[in-house]
Amino acid sequence: IFSQEYQKQIKRTHAKHHTAEAIETYYQRYLNGVMKNAAAPVLLDLANEVDFAPSLMARIVLERFLQEKEQAIPSKTLINSMLRDPSQIPDGVLANQVYQCTVNDCCYGPLVDCIKHAIGHEHEVLLREMLLEKNLSFIAEDQLRAKGYDKTPDFILEVPVAVEGHIIHWIESKASFGDESSHQAYLQDQFWSYWNRFGPGLVIYWYGFIEELDCHRERGILLKDCFPTDIVTLRHSMAQR
Repeated sequence: IFSQEYQKQIKRTHAKHHTAEAIETYYQRYLNGVMKNAAAPVLLDLANEVDFAPSLMARIVLERFLQEKEQAIPSKTLINSMLRDPSQIPDGVLANQVYQCTVNDCCYGPLVDCIKHAIGHEHEVLLREMLLEKNLSFIAEDQLRAKGYDKTPDFILEVPVAVEGHIIHWIESKASFGDESSHQAYLQDQFWSYWNRFGPGLVIYWYGFIEELDCHRERGILLKDCFPTDIVTLRHSMAQR
C-alpha cells in the first residue's frame, strides 16, 4: 500500500523534476557535491532533499552525463542497462552514486522491479498448485501466448466453475493491494479485455482490496483476496442431482 501511494505522489511531481532548469540544477549540484567529497552519497541525499525517488534521480543525472559525454541523447535501452549494471557507466564516481541510489530505493529501480517480478511469479506458482490440487484443468498464460494471444489472464479454465454463484472462465493473480487507481487501470487495460475474449472471470488480489471495488460481479468480474474454498465444478453439480 505504501509503495502504491508513494508512486502516486511521484507521478504527481514527476514533471517538475524533468524541466530543463531542474535537470541542469540537479546535474550541477551533483558535480559540485562529488568535487567536494566523491565518497559521500551526493545523489541519494539530493533525491531525499527534493523528495524524489533515488533511482529516478540517478536516471536524470546519468542521462545528462551521457548527453554531455556523447553529444547525443542516449537511448532508453542504454540507460536501463547502466541502471541495472552500474559497472557499465564510464565514470567510476557516477557508477558508485547510481549504485547507492538503486540499492536504497524502496519503490523504484531495477532491484525493486526484480523483487516485484519474483513476488508475482511466486503467487502465480501458488495459484497453479491450488488449481492442480483441486483437479481443475487449465491453460496457463505462457501456453496462450504460444498460441498467438497477446492479452491473456494467468489461467483459463478448460471447464468453467462456479464461485459464490458466479461462473468463472479465467483467473488472474495480482500480488498487490487493489486500490481504486490501480484497479481501474487493470480493468481498462486487462480485465475487460479478458472478459470480452473469454467470458466472466476471477481476480485474486493476494494483499487485499477496497471492498467497494468488487462491484462488477453481475457483469462478470469477481474479486477475491484468496483462492476460493467454495468452488463448484460441473462434476460436483452433476453428483448433487
